Amino acid sequence: MMMAHKLFKGLGFGVMTAAMLLVSACGSSTSTQPTAPAKTEQAGAPAVESKPVTLVNNGIEMTYPKAPERAVTLNQHVTEIMLALGLADKMVGTAYLDDQILPELKADYDKVPVLSDKYPTKEVLMAANPDFVYAGWKSGFGEKGVGSMQDLEKVGIKSYLQTSSSMPGPTIDDVFADITNIGRIFRVEDKANELINKMKSEMDQTISKIGKVDKPLHVFVYDNGEDQPSTAANNYMTSLIEIAGGKNIFDDIQKGWADVSWEEVVNRNPDVIIIVDFGDRTAEQKRNFLLTKKELADIPAIKNQRLIVLPLSAASEGVRAPIALKILAEGLYPDKFK
Repeated sequence: MMMAHKLFKGLGFGVMTAAMLLVSACGSSTSTQPTAPAKTEQAGAPAVESKPVTLVNNGIEMTYPKAPERAVTLNQHVTEIMLALGLADKMVGTAYLDDQILPELKADYDKVPVLSDKYPTKEVLMAANPDFVYAGWKSGFGEKGVGSMQDLEKVGIKSYLQTSSSMPGPTIDDVFADITNIGRIFRVEDKANELINKMKSEMDQTISKIGKVDKPLHVFVYDNGEDQPSTAANNYMTSLIEIAGGKNIFDDIQKGWADVSWEEVVNRNPDVIIIVDFGDRTAEQKRNFLLTKKELADIPAIKNQRLIVLPLSAASEGVRAPIALKILAEGLYPDKFK
C-alpha cells in the first residue's frame, strides 16, 4: 500500500494492519543509540545511578552523565514531548509556542516558567540556570537562538536538537526515535515506550478506517504567500499525507519547504488543499484567498471546495501525529469517517 510505505519503513510497516502498528517501540530504527541502560532499583536497596548515556545528535557526539534536572525547551512540539513524558518537574523554562498547548498537557505546562514568546536571549536563558536545552528547530541553536550546541557544552549545558525536524524526508519512525532518545536521556525509557505505543495505537485506529486506497488523492499544501506560494516539499507532512491516503504534489522537491509558482500548482491539478494554520494571516483569510484566486478556479480542490486546515503544531514532529493523521484522513475521505 503506497500510503504506508515511506512513513513506516523503519518499523517494517509495509502492510497497514493493527499488528504492525503495535510493534514494540524498541523496533524503531535510529542511528543514535545510547550506550547505557536506565538506572534500576531493587526492593530494600538504594537506587543505583545509571551510567552515562552517549549518542550522536545531528552529527555531534553528546554524553549525558546523568538525567537533566533543569531543562529548557524551545519550540512547542518538543515542549509537548517533555510534558507527555511526565517531565514537567524537570523543566525550568520553555519558549516559542505555535498555538495552544494540548489541553491534556496544559496543567503541567502552566507550572513551567515561560522565558520568551520567541527564542529567549542568551542572558535570559542563562538566568534560568539550565543544565539541558532541547530545541525543536535548528534555528533554536542558531544566531537568533540561544547559541550553538558546542557553545552550550562549553559552559556545562547539555543539549538536544530534534533530529526528525532537522533531516530530509522524516517519517513517524524518526519522531519515535527522538522520543526514545529523550526517554533515555532522562532515564524514563518505559514512559517513552508507553507514549510511542499509545501514538501507534491511535494512528492504527485511523488507518483501519481509511482502508485500501487504489488512487491517492493529489494534495497541495499551502503555507503562505500571495505572489508565490510556499509549500511543503519533501518533509514530514509528505509522510503524513501519504499514510492518510494522499500524495503531496510537490514531494519531488528535495527540501523541506519550497516556494513554487501558481502556474505549477495549476499544472499539478490538486484534488485537495491543506492550509497550514500559522503566521500573520488566519486560516479563514488563507481559505478566502485561495477560493477567490482566479488562476485556481478550475482545479478540483477549488471547484469542489476541498480545503483542510491543519495547525502547525499538528504538522510538526511531535506527539500530535495521531491528531494530524485523523484531520488529514477525515478531510481526504470524509465518507469513511461518518
